[in-house]
Amino acid sequence: MFRFLEEKIVPVAARVGNQRHLVAIRDGFITIMPLTIVGSLAILVNNLPIKYYQNALDAIWKHETWTQWGGNIWGATFGIISLLLAFSIAYNLAKSYDKDGLSAGVISLSSYMTFGTFSDGGLTGLTTSTGGLFIAIIISLLSTEVFCRLSGNPKLLIKMPNGVPPAVSKSFAALLPAIITIGLFALVRTIISAGFGIPDIVGSFYSAIQEPFMGLTNTWVAALVLAFIPTFLWTLGVHGANIIEPFMQTINLPAIKENVKAISAGEVAPYIVNKPFFDAFINMGGSGTTIALIIAIFIIARKNKQYNTVGKLSAAPGLFNINEPLLFGLPIVLNPVLFVPFILTPMINVTIAFFATKWGYVPAATVSPPWTTPPIINGFLATQSWKGAVLSIVLLIVAVCIYLPFISLANRMAKRNEQLAAASETQNEQHLVQSEGQKVEV
Repeated sequence: MFRFLEEKIVPVAARVGNQRHLVAIRDGFITIMPLTIVGSLAILVNNLPIKYYQNALDAIWKHETWTQWGGNIWGATFGIISLLLAFSIAYNLAKSYDKDGLSAGVISLSSYMTFGTFSDGGLTGLTTSTGGLFIAIIISLLSTEVFCRLSGNPKLLIKMPNGVPPAVSKSFAALLPAIITIGLFALVRTIISAGFGIPDIVGSFYSAIQEPFMGLTNTWVAALVLAFIPTFLWTLGVHGANIIEPFMQTINLPAIKENVKAISAGEVAPYIVNKPFFDAFINMGGSGTTIALIIAIFIIARKNKQYNTVGKLSAAPGLFNINEPLLFGLPIVLNPVLFVPFILTPMINVTIAFFATKWGYVPAATVSPPWTTPPIINGFLATQSWKGAVLSIVLLIVAVCIYLPFISLANRMAKRNEQLAAASETQNEQHLVQSEGQKVEV
């Protein structure tokens, strides 16, 4: 089975993981990750569910006054997230072509703005915030493809005389490709608005595509699929988290925004499935909930030198959700014993966490802490509730119980292999002694 997967599945997964457009989307989201974390912390400051904390600040300033600080941070991060992505994705894609990433990012942002909806007060919230996320991704990829092809045409290159600063030369070199690219997207926008009577393209796209898509991914089945794909790919040696990261990010930011909006209005958060949900409850220690695997090794495989050594070396990184030392050192990759609990554990945990949230036992995740936040603490921060920390503890116990019998089996197999190796070595020594004795007799 592993030979079939290695020959048929791994090459396809590797090509997908290295596909330049998916890599550009992933790297674009990674570029703005500090801003999303800052924005999430601002939510935590404004909505920390501790009455004493809220009452104390309300006594010092008006509620509307002290929450302005967090609101301003939110507006400067999540409030312009589509604009940031239009730039960052284009920048990374152009760099993969060895083109001018800065020019590509600026042109992509301008091209995206041609699809924006303006009112008397300026751009609408959907254009700048998470509502325009999908269109920003699409336009950043398309505009960069157009720009990179045009910038490689020598007929469109405006050469400046020697002595002109390099920054000025780059700007003029990108002038004609920029005019054509932005003009092309402006023409498409005009045709859609005038020809089809759709003045608010971003809003219409959000209502017709993005919002239903968000609802489709907010199901238990979708959560199971999202838990299965990265671990399955990891067992084949492919970085599954990197492959699924672009998809996770596209559903993550809008979900967090809608959850915060609902909670601020005193309503139930509508979206369960998002990245903080997975980081807090599923990816504890890394893909496969491998912090539980490390605990299981310390419980039952302390006498196994290989497992014990790898477990000790992986404990510190695993506490911060980095599990590559465990995946390749144990290994889990192409391991016929450990790949079963490695895939099964996240699917069981995602089921428990999903329904615990759906039935109201635990608040939905509304804050996106850094992915390196240790387990249990992450559960508390993501849900802004002690219930999230308790759920993390429960899931860790469940995960350890799943891993224990498989670690026991792997431990017995390792001991048997050691015994066979020792017996084989003894037998070889005996054969060597006998052959030496025969030589002496001769």
